[in-house]
Amino acid sequence: MRWENDVEVGNWIRDRLDPGFTTMHGVVPHGFEAYARIFHPASVRSLLGGGVVPTSDELRAMSDDEFDRTVASLRDEVVTWADTAAAFGTVLHPLAQWNRIVRTPEGEDWRGRRSPDGRQFSAPIEGDLPPAILAHVAEHLVAHTTTPDDGIAGVWAGWGGLLGGYGPAGRVFLTATGDAAEAHAALLAESIHDPFNNPYQKAVWHDGILPREISESAHLELPQREHVLFAAPPRAFADPDWVAFVPWRDPSTGSGTGLDERGVAPMAQHPSLIWPADRAWILVSEIDFDSTVVAGSAALVAALCADERIEALPLAEGADLQWDADELNR
Repeated sequence: MRWENDVEVGNWIRDRLDPGFTTMHGVVPHGFEAYARIFHPASVRSLLGGGVVPTSDELRAMSDDEFDRTVASLRDEVVTWADTAAAFGTVLHPLAQWNRIVRTPEGEDWRGRRSPDGRQFSAPIEGDLPPAILAHVAEHLVAHTTTPDDGIAGVWAGWGGLLGGYGPAGRVFLTATGDAAEAHAALLAESIHDPFNNPYQKAVWHDGILPREISESAHLELPQREHVLFAAPPRAFADPDWVAFVPWRDPSTGSGTGLDERGVAPMAQHPSLIWPADRAWILVSEIDFDSTVVAGSAALVAALCADERIEALPLAEGADLQWDADELNR
């Protein structure tokens, strides 16, 4: 993979988007035969042997012994949307929204909900498919393009630390501390040589994960989103270890396919866009969506929805995926 500085290769996407976000076509281009919604996995916490999972406040109120016993019996697992809907007595369908699946009362937090059987369900991660699931999806993607070794990946430019930028001289962040006096002393140490907070102080460049040349170059501009493009063969994402080899991997995390000496695995942000050179399909993982949309042929969508390793349903063109679009589970 390598950086792609010709941002015009992505202009076709902008030409097929709708203004606004009343439908998925604010981020997913029109013009494809079929669409699939791939649901990002959620997580569920349960107690070994059953029972009601205690809240954080309830855990804090326990004695030390009770706390230790309870924590030792907690189990965290990946859970599908279908199993979540079954737990809450709701229905999974193409336009389902998580807040409605878990029966969130108005004004309450939908990110963590307790089901009637006492388990605690946590919402899916937005804008991110686990690498292993993306690899399963990519197996089908490469089978439905004539250019599996030639394509583009777009990474949202807004991820913290991805791009470098200008800032004041000195450290960008102060060391976190719970001691107010220590924090104040650290603040003074930062400004002691600049007692008047000199407004004419020269800004200093701070590197990001990507080189300065990429940070300062043009990026693909889509409505309300900016992406750094990379020449990336779609076939590469069929390897679940793709995070270890992409140019935007965080160098502070592990390298290679395993844990480093610190026990840290390699980490890289999920691409928001992937498409092959022949434009037979496009994968869109919008940063604010808890699901990924693939647009392509009817055969591709059918294959994705039939794969038991992937939780996916077909979408109609013009589908509304906004948070209040789930009419069935109202």
